[in-house]
Amino acid sequence: MNTARIQAMLVTDLDGTLLGSGGRLSPVDREALMALEAFGVARVVATGRSLYSLQQAVGNDLPVDYVVFSMGSGIITYPEARLIRKVDMIPQEVSGAVEIFMGLELDFMLHQPVPDNHCFRYHATGRDNPDFYRRLQRYEKFARPLEHLPHVWGPASQLLAVVNHDTINAVMPVLRQQLAGYSVIRSTSPLDGVSAWVEVFARGVSKSQSVGWLAERLHVRRDHIVAVGNDYNDLDLLEWAGTGYLVDNAPAVLKSRFPSVASHDHGGVAEAVHRWLISHFI
Repeated sequence: MNTARIQAMLVTDLDGTLLGSGGRLSPVDREALMALEAFGVARVVATGRSLYSLQQAVGNDLPVDYVVFSMGSGIITYPEARLIRKVDMIPQEVSGAVEIFMGLELDFMLHQPVPDNHCFRYHATGRDNPDFYRRLQRYEKFARPLEHLPHVWGPASQLLAVVNHDTINAVMPVLRQQLAGYSVIRSTSPLDGVSAWVEVFARGVSKSQSVGWLAERLHVRRDHIVAVGNDYNDLDLLEWAGTGYLVDNAPAVLKSRFPSVASHDHGGVAEAVHRWLISHFI
């Protein structure tokens, strides 16, 4: 898209929002995204997936202009995959976060800097944690034990802990207090749909802050931005954007906070686009 024509922005989460249950983009959502170009609307995907995971899932098959990946650690032009922004944790931040995770006896992964952040070291407590081992098995060829590292830390993109659903509400306040200088984000596991993932990034990394950086680069006003999401890790973006929608498959506890549209399997993004265009352009 010609950046000189951009006057507004649509930002959508990927899994559970833009992609249906089968991991596919529906024809109605594709058509809605394609229609936005005529209105000078930049189309942005904001996802927790790494760049590698994104490319494995969708390749170059999305009608969008930018992707904010790894919760905002990186931004690329799409489909060219030109990296225009990255934010990693410095060694001192990594050391402090690892020490806290170890002290809380969490099962976690420490990811390499962007764009190679699909590679990670892991620490396992040995407790029963099926979702942790499920993720470990999925990325087995990119994983190494954390204990084999020397005691000199390098930069990293993030730490990711897998926490039991029953204990996450007790763990989150502790982590937010002890990691006050970091960005701490909760999300629901895309693998089992139940377990909680706690992701820790450098301060300033989140969907809203990274989209804000992109909006400033493109000279798009905040009140000209619409966001669509489905989970806890979309809340900061939905609250920040001029207009926010939740798809109907979002957790019930969140759905009272934002206007609701159809589920990810029934054209929720297309409905949000239609409603937003009517109120802002038609």
